[in-house]
Amino acid sequence: MPRELRCALAGGSGGRVATFVGMTDASQTAFPPAPDVQASRPSTEISLSRVGVRGVEKVIRVDGGDPERGSLFFAELECFVDLNPQQAGVHMSRFEEVVNEAIDDVVLSETLRAEQLAAHIAERVRERQSGLRSEVRIAARYPETVAAPASGIPTQEIYTLHGVAVVSERGTRTLTGVETQGMTACPCAQELVAGRSRERLRDDGFTDDEIERVFRAVPVATHNQRGIGTLHLGQAEGTDIDVDVRELLRIVEQSMSSEIYELMKRADELAVVEKAHMQPRFVEDCVREMVRRVVEGYPGLGAGGFVLARQENLETIHRHSVVAERSGMLSEVAAELEAGEHTRHHITEREWLEAPCA
Repeated sequence: MPRELRCALAGGSGGRVATFVGMTDASQTAFPPAPDVQASRPSTEISLSRVGVRGVEKVIRVDGGDPERGSLFFAELECFVDLNPQQAGVHMSRFEEVVNEAIDDVVLSETLRAEQLAAHIAERVRERQSGLRSEVRIAARYPETVAAPASGIPTQEIYTLHGVAVVSERGTRTLTGVETQGMTACPCAQELVAGRSRERLRDDGFTDDEIERVFRAVPVATHNQRGIGTLHLGQAEGTDIDVDVRELLRIVEQSMSSEIYELMKRADELAVVEKAHMQPRFVEDCVREMVRRVVEGYPGLGAGGFVLARQENLETIHRHSVVAERSGMLSEVAAELEAGEHTRHHITEREWLEAPCA
C-alpha cells in the first residue's frame, strides 16, 4: 500500500508542506540488476595471456593435521587466468573469494608443500573465471629454529618458500622452491693471497714442504660475500614426488662455502669463518653444486622434471653483485653432467610452465 511522507518546511506562517510518495512493496523499489560489464564483448577482440591480481597478503596455517602445533606463515599470492577474446574482463573479486575459500579448506602437511595450496587455488580460479589456463604463485616467509655449529645454541632463521601451480586442460604442473642465504669465500683472491704468502715464507727460510704443511693446516684469507641462493624443482602433469623443502634448503646452504646464523657465540663465528675459507666457491660453483645435488637426489622427477638454480652474491670489495643461474629440463641437465656436452637451449621457468607435457 502507498503511504505519504510529509515533511514540513519551516517558513513562519507561510510554511509549506512537501509530500513524498513511496511504496512499501520491496519488489517495486528494488534497483534493476546491474549489467555484467566484465562479460560484455570488448571493443578489440583479442585474448590475453594473464589477467589477475598480485600482492594478495594472507596468513596461512601449516599444521600437518594438528591445529595446536600449527605454524603461521605470512604469505603473498599472485593469481592469474587467461582471458578469451570475447570477454571484456575477469571478475576480480572472485580471486579474493577463491583464495579465502582455499585457505579455509586446505591444510598443508608438515612438509610445507605450498605448491599444493597454489594448485588448489588455481583449479578454483580456472573454474570460477571460465579460463583455459590459470596460474597461482605463493611466497611464504618460513621460520625454523636451527642449532649454531659449535655452541649448539638455538637460533631462529627465516626462509622463503615458493609454491607455483599452473592448471590447464592437460592437468596440473607445479613448482616447489626455496630461497635462503649463506656465505661464500672467493677462490681467486684466496689464491692471490696464498701466492704472496708463499713468497714471504720462502724469503723467511721455510722450505716448500714446510710451506705446504702450513697451508694444509691454516685457512688462507680472502674476501667474502653474503650469498642468496634460490632453488626451484618442477613436476609435470601426472608426477607426484614428495619434495621436502627442508631438504631443498639444505641443498642450497651446503652448496655455498658455509651456512650463516643469526645468533652465534665466538666459537660459532670461528667455525663459520674457518669452514668458508676451507671451502672457497665462486658464484658459479654454488649453482653447479645445487644442480648436481638435485640430479642425484631427485631421479624420480622423470623426463618432464624441471630445475632452476640461481645464486646472487653481494660483493664486499666491489659495488656490484654477481649472479649465476642454470635452468633446464632435469633429464638434459643430468645428461650434460654425465657427458659434459653443452646443452644448446636452457629452457626457462616460464617456457617450462607453458610447455606441453613431455
